[in-house]
Amino acid sequence: MLKKFVRALLVTITVGFGALLAFLYLAPETFTRIAVDAARGGAGLTRKEIVLPSGEHYVYLEGGQGEPLLLLHGFGANKDTFVQIAPSLTGHYHLIIPDHLGFGESGHPAEADYGPDAQAERLHGLIMALGIKAPVHVGGNSMGGLIALHYGLLYPSETSSLWLLDPAGATSAPETDFIKAAIHSPKNPLLVGSTDDLAYLISQAASKPPFIPRPMLETFARERISNLELEKKIFTRLFNNHTEERIKGLTVPTLIVWGDEDKLLSPAGAEILHKLLPNSQIVMMHGIGHMPMIESPKQSAADFLQFQSSRQASVKAAN
Repeated sequence: MLKKFVRALLVTITVGFGALLAFLYLAPETFTRIAVDAARGGAGLTRKEIVLPSGEHYVYLEGGQGEPLLLLHGFGANKDTFVQIAPSLTGHYHLIIPDHLGFGESGHPAEADYGPDAQAERLHGLIMALGIKAPVHVGGNSMGGLIALHYGLLYPSETSSLWLLDPAGATSAPETDFIKAAIHSPKNPLLVGSTDDLAYLISQAASKPPFIPRPMLETFARERISNLELEKKIFTRLFNNHTEERIKGLTVPTLIVWGDEDKLLSPAGAEILHKLLPNSQIVMMHGIGHMPMIESPKQSAADFLQFQSSRQASVKAAN
């Protein structure tokens, strides 16, 4: 009897897996959309959208409760890069996770200013349009970290803290081979013109790249390919913003996180930013690449929560 039950169970599992696999290959875009929606729902996040009074269309994820925490994705990525870490944060913070203008589902105006100041100003407009009272915590990865820095620079009294995850902006750090190729070679590895380009980018961005089935990878690649020309333009606006000299002495409490195996941006950037920001701390994550919130979401969240707890304890002690 037991053998028959086990055999029936195995058949059911096999058939179910086969149906799922068939769905993946026959309708990859639908499968991907359902998988992404399920991940958002499981993380306690809801997709929302808004048109700002200035006309920009933003799509964002929202969830959780507590003080507001604005999370900003990197170049070529989107709001879903924070879905894995969200469950560890929603019990403590009210998360707002937008697609930057020019990426994901938000607007893609061809003639917009995509420099970090302009992006930060628009995000400030988003926070105001949502009726969220300042100050807010602002976290960001890579380009999102650069924009977070400029947000704190432009609105220091409205920024509770900064959480910088392998951020761009430390331009005096040694150039990695990846950045040398991105800036100086004819083929920028940050730009995606094929599925193989995206596969290579993921292999470089993460120390332990996540497995993504080829049909889903092709779906993600199509989104990037359709945005290729605009991304070329946006990339040129990420540099020459004099970020280092402008943020020197910025006193907003800041947690600087860096994966010690980051192939995209040199981990030496952590110490550079630490010296510029007098109220900052560094967490170096061993065995982690460019995206700590994906590669080690629970530890990344725990480090942030510990940083905030210590900061609040210091404030109470001072009073």
